[in-house]
Amino acid sequence: MVSRQQKPGKHICRSAGRLTIRLLDGAVNFAVLTAFLLLFALGCYVLWDSKQILQAADTNRYEVYKPTEDKSKSFEELQALNPEVIGWVTVDGTHIDYPVTQASDNDKYVNTDAEGKYSLAGSIFLDYRNQKDFTDFNSILYGHHMADHAMFGDLADFKNRTFFDAHPSGNLYYGGSNHKVDFFAFLEADAYDSTIYQPAVTEDGRQEYLNTIFQKALYLRQLQVDTSDHLLLLSTCTSDATNGRHILVGVIREADSAYGIKDEGERENEP
Repeated sequence: MVSRQQKPGKHICRSAGRLTIRLLDGAVNFAVLTAFLLLFALGCYVLWDSKQILQAADTNRYEVYKPTEDKSKSFEELQALNPEVIGWVTVDGTHIDYPVTQASDNDKYVNTDAEGKYSLAGSIFLDYRNQKDFTDFNSILYGHHMADHAMFGDLADFKNRTFFDAHPSGNLYYGGSNHKVDFFAFLEADAYDSTIYQPAVTEDGRQEYLNTIFQKALYLRQLQVDTSDHLLLLSTCTSDATNGRHILVGVIREADSAYGIKDEGERENEP
C-alpha cells in the first residue's frame, strides 16, 4: 500500500495563517486599549477644564477686590490691573457678587476676566452703548449662565416666584459710591428682542420701554417706577432655549454710602 505524504507547504500555510490571526488579534486589542486610554485621558481633561472654568468664575476669587469700607484700596488695585473695571454688582442673598467691566464692544468680556486675562467664564460687563456712570435711563449688564451658581447662573432661580419674592434688593457700586438696587421685574425674552435690548433709551421712548417690561414680566413687585428713574437690567442666557434670556430688572437708587458695598451683616442690621 502506498502511503499518501502530506505536502510540507500545507503546514507552512496553516502556521502562517495562525500567526496572522494572532497578529491581527493583538493589533485589535492594542487599538481597543489605546482608544480606551485616549477616551479616559480626554474625560479627565474635560473634567479638569470644567473645574478650571468654574474656579475662574468663583466669587471668592474676587473677594479681595470687593470695595467695602475696610478694603477700599483693593478695588483700586483691580482697576490698576484693568482700567475697564467700572464697578461692582451684588444681588443680595445670591452668589452674584462680581466686578463690572465695560469695553468698546460686547464681545471682549465674553471670554476675558475682570483682571484682563483670557477666560471662558468671561466677566460681568456693561453694554458698550451705555454710560459707565449709569446715568442712562436703562443700563444692561450681561453675564454667562454657569453651573455651581457662578456668574449670572443664579438668575434662573428667579423664575421661581418664591425666590423672586425673597430677593428684592442688591447693590451697584460705581463712582466711589454704593447704590441700592430695588428689583421689581423678572422676564424671559429672546436675545434679539430689540424692544428690551436697546440700552440708553431716549426720553421719548422711556414710558413705552417701561410698558414693555410690565407686559412681558413673568413676575412684578409692587414698586413705584417712572421715567425719571434709572433702570438696571441683569441679563443671561437660558438653558432651555437657544436664544432665550432671563432678565432681572431693578431701579438704581441714589448713593447712600461714601464707601463701597456693605457686608451682608451690616445690611441686615439696617432699619
